[in-house]
Amino acid sequence: MRTVCVIGGSRYFGRHLVESLSATAEVTLLNRGSAPPPPGVRQLVADRNSASAMARALGDQTFDVVIDQVCYTPGQARIAREVFAGRTRRYVLTSTIEVYADLRHSGPVTEAAVDPLTLPVRPGLPEYAYGDGKRQAEAVLAQDPVFDLVSVRSAHVLGGQDFTGRLAHYKERIGQGRPVAVHADPKPACFINDREIAAVLEWAARADFTGAVNACSYGELDVHDLCEAIAAEVGRWPVYERGASPYSFDRYYAMDNGRAASLGFPFSNVHDWLRKAVACA
Repeated sequence: MRTVCVIGGSRYFGRHLVESLSATAEVTLLNRGSAPPPPGVRQLVADRNSASAMARALGDQTFDVVIDQVCYTPGQARIAREVFAGRTRRYVLTSTIEVYADLRHSGPVTEAAVDPLTLPVRPGLPEYAYGDGKRQAEAVLAQDPVFDLVSVRSAHVLGGQDFTGRLAHYKERIGQGRPVAVHADPKPACFINDREIAAVLEWAARADFTGAVNACSYGELDVHDLCEAIAAEVGRWPVYERGASPYSFDRYYAMDNGRAASLGFPFSNVHDWLRKAVACA
């Protein structure tokens, strides 16, 4: 049986990932212990910001693959590289569409737009914006490789028990008849649902390709599309005001999922699951 270590994995789509993996693999969770693991899953408690604490918790264990759900900075990536060098042959990093946040483009962006092998790593900064931290983490792991690396760049995730509350923000305001803040000319973005991104990560863990892959459902939505889907659910038409809100973007913000699709992942279409995601928010 394959052995898999998931760093984090205690909530949202990480929970789906762990539960699915445990059906066919021996799964170990390495996290803070804030929630109990699913049945049949072993849990090790350690601070991922401490290489020594992680090493003590792991002992002499090795794994076929590690899936890192909670690596947000280059410092955390350096710790992961130190701790898992010699412990695994394959490392799957959960990354994000926000690595492309500073780009301006008129069509779906491919993985080549952000190449971690050429990114300058800036040591010593105390804090990072989310997208920048993920870019830097990818660069640390890619530029000094000690295992095969895959970076799964996830689109904005909708559906299920979303602790961020972003979709719920829209649903609550529309349901109460309160205005939703949107840009004057909001642009489309791409999305993926909670079950599908968990499936992409599991697929990436089982495969043998390396490098970055974009993970998004087919189809694009702008904030008006989302609000109109919510309106159909709550029975009240949205009221808009000028401003910004979580899924209102002033730039085109979509990815090309062609690489992952060509490697064999069968993406859904966003319209196949949007109504269910709205109902669950």
